[in-house]
Amino acid sequence: MKNLKGYLLELVEVIAIALLIVIPIRMYLITPFFVRGQSMEPNFEDGDYLIIDKLSFRVSEPKRGDIVVFKAPLDAKSFYIKRIIGMPGETVVVSEGKVKIINDEHLDGWELSEKYLENHFNTPGNIQIKLNVGEYFVMGDNREASYDSREWGSLRADKIVGKVWLRLAPINKAQAFFVTQY
Repeated sequence: MKNLKGYLLELVEVIAIALLIVIPIRMYLITPFFVRGQSMEPNFEDGDYLIIDKLSFRVSEPKRGDIVVFKAPLDAKSFYIKRIIGMPGETVVVSEGKVKIINDEHLDGWELSEKYLENHFNTPGNIQIKLNVGEYFVMGDNREASYDSREWGSLRADKIVGKVWLRLAPINKAQAFFVTQY
């Protein structure tokens, strides 16, 4: 009986220590995310298992090209994964299959070069949106199958959970995303 009490006490200690470590890490540093759907193909596919860095955007601002996970603008229970295209203060124009960015440095705008799209160079839609402070324009890499800022408008910064840090599965596609792919 003495051994059973010792075992149970040790088990409770291990669980308590694990919870004291895991819960803060999960709440403030990293969180897992499963990709659902086709909106980020070919770069991320349905079922990919990702680790999201929740800390970076607490100490620095998101950058163009960052792949972010965020609370869906119209459904707080859902989460989306998209790429940041437009930054606060910019105007994003989607027209004739191209994406154009207008900002203080480029008053006439410049066409976005998106090497990560491979053969998906056509961006459907016809929209012009001016982003306010704390707003981003996001799109999926699979432009034909992505429900994104072209449909529901800008993404508020407070909806962003974090940026993709690691892809752990499938194991043959494991990859770190420490540097913005832009």
